[in-house]
Formats: sequence, C-alpha cells, structure tokens
Amino acid sequence: MDAARAVALVGMFATHIFPLRADGQETLTAQVASGRASALFAVLAGVGIALATGGTRPPDGARAHLAAAAGLAVRGVLVGALGLTLVALDPPVAVILAYYGLLFLLATPLLRLPAPVLAGGAVLACVLMPVVSQLLRADLPGGYPDQPGWAALADPGALLVTLGLTGTYPVLTWTTYLLAGMAVGRLDLGRTRVAAGLLGGGVALAAAAHTASALLLGAGGAVVLGGAATQRHHGTTPVGSWWWLAVDSPHSGSPLDLAATVGSALAVLGAMLVLARVARPLVLVPAAVGAAPLTVYALHVVAVTVYPGRGPDDAAVWLGNVLGATLVGVVLWWAGTRGPLEAVLAAAGRATRQSVQGRVAQR
Repeated sequence: MDAARAVALVGMFATHIFPLRADGQETLTAQVASGRASALFAVLAGVGIALATGGTRPPDGARAHLAAAAGLAVRGVLVGALGLTLVALDPPVAVILAYYGLLFLLATPLLRLPAPVLAGGAVLACVLMPVVSQLLRADLPGGYPDQPGWAALADPGALLVTLGLTGTYPVLTWTTYLLAGMAVGRLDLGRTRVAAGLLGGGVALAAAAHTASALLLGAGGAVVLGGAATQRHHGTTPVGSWWWLAVDSPHSGSPLDLAATVGSALAVLGAMLVLARVARPLVLVPAAVGAAPLTVYALHVVAVTVYPGRGPDDAAVWLGNVLGATLVGVVLWWAGTRGPLEAVLAAAGRATRQSVQGRVAQR
C-alpha cells in the first residue's frame, strides 16, 4: 500500500510540473497521470482509514466506534489545517489536503460498516452524486473558486460549498473514492487472490468506463457538447447539459470519470500487492517513500512554490522532486521512524482515541 502511495505521489509531482496540454493536445503526463494520481491518493486514504480502524475487523460496539471516530476526526482537522497553511504560501498547484480533512470527518460514522455495504455505497455515490452535484450547482455562479486558505474560515458556509461542491476536489463526488477505499481496506489484503482481483477488476472497470463514455459521446453527446467535450476540468463540469455526465475527462467528477479512476486506483494497488509477493525488493524503496505521504507531499508543495519549473527544465525539476522524496523516505526508513507530520497525526489521533475510551469506560 505504501508503494502504491509512492506511485500516486510521483504522478502528482508530474501533473504539478509538466504541462498537461501542448499544441491543443493532451501531453503524455495528462494521459497517464492527470486525474488518476489524485484519485489513487484518495482511494488509498480510504484504505488507510479502514486499516487504521481494524481492517477486516471494524470497531466492535458503540464505545470502540466512538473512540476510533474521535481519533479520526482529530486527524482530519489537522490534515485540513495543514492544507489551509500550505495555501497561504500561494503555491502554483491545487492543494488537496483541506478536502481530505473533510473526507476524514465524513468517514467517522461509517467505521462499523462491512465491505459489501461500503462497496454498494461507492457504486451509489458514483452514479448519484454527480447528478446531485449538477442539480445543486445549477443556481450557483459559474467559474472555479479560489483555493481555500485560513481567510476562508471567516465565511464557513462558503468554505463548505467550496470543499463539498465547487472546488477542485469536491467532497460530494469524492465520497466515491472514500467509500471504495474503505471497502477495499476491510478486505484481507494479505491474500493473493484479493490482490489479483483488485488488479484485474480495476483494469476491467477502467476500460469499461472509458468505453462507455466513448459510446455515449458517439451516440450524440459529442454533437451536443461540441469541442467542449474534450476540455479540461477542475473538479466539476458545466451544468448546461446532462450530456456532461457522459464524459470521462480527468477531474470532471462525472460517473464515468469516477468509475475509471477508481478502476485505475484499484489496479495500481493490486499490482503493488502482487509485486510485493513475487518480487518484494522492487517495492521496498517506493514503500519507504509512500510511508511518509503527508511529509513528502508538503515538502513537494513548498518545493514547487519556490521553484515551479520553467519549461525547458521541467524534467530536471520533476526528477529533483522524485529524488528528494526518495531520499526523505529512505532516510526515515533507515532511522526506523515515521515522517514528522505522520508522527504528529498518529500521536494526536492515538491520544484522542485513548482519552475517549477512558472517559466512556468510566461512565
């Protein structure tokens, strides 16, 4: 799982540094990583939540659920606060952490649900939430909001609309990734059959979603949408036509985009699980990088804020970010310690969970 996180981080580095369009066409970076890297990160966040709260054995009883939920909520608040802080640096990239923090909070009442229920919820969210988003955004101003920083707390309502509905990573539709990840995290990931199923099933799901989009657009959607059908998005699509729900463009938040990116995320996780069984040394370095995802991500945002690249040296900047992340991960692994940000989150969550358990037990 840590190795899969490393794949997500390296992909995000690429989308933040390399151009996504050139001469009116998508670049290789856009075709491979755009939309998929962040979705992989989100699905793995759901997997991590499930593993951190019992894995195949969810919290048993209201007391355990309350304690686990309290610890997770504190972690979500801290992740969100870090996101607001990074935005204050005015980075040239969309910072995802505030949205993640809200996803963590939304996960708190779901911790006792079994894998089949979570998987069913993911399917429903994938189909229904984009429709709900279209309806709710119909009466809202067009365009994309500014990144939410600390100043956004002055208007909590507007901040919630941005994080939940209109921002780059809208939580309303991204609940699909959360639920899918939590469902996977409730499986026995130590079984080869499960790993192979994630790999094969993920590839099939992604292929089916892209094929369905092509067929729908070919049946009339492309005529209605025109050239706009291939435009890039920043979390949501326009609301002028229901045909927008047939596109599979990165970050469009359509049902087929969500299904395709869930599929690619499951395939990457399955591939890393299989690789860890058949050629474990190959995943050790990526796993070291992915074991400190929050620290590496924060350092990356700072790095691209200081020097985002200047076209000709984009490859050198990307490689520098990858090598820097590798150095951080390997040094932390060699020292036998967590990343500093991961350590803070773990300590805060653990202290909160133990405190709530103690208080409940005393009643």
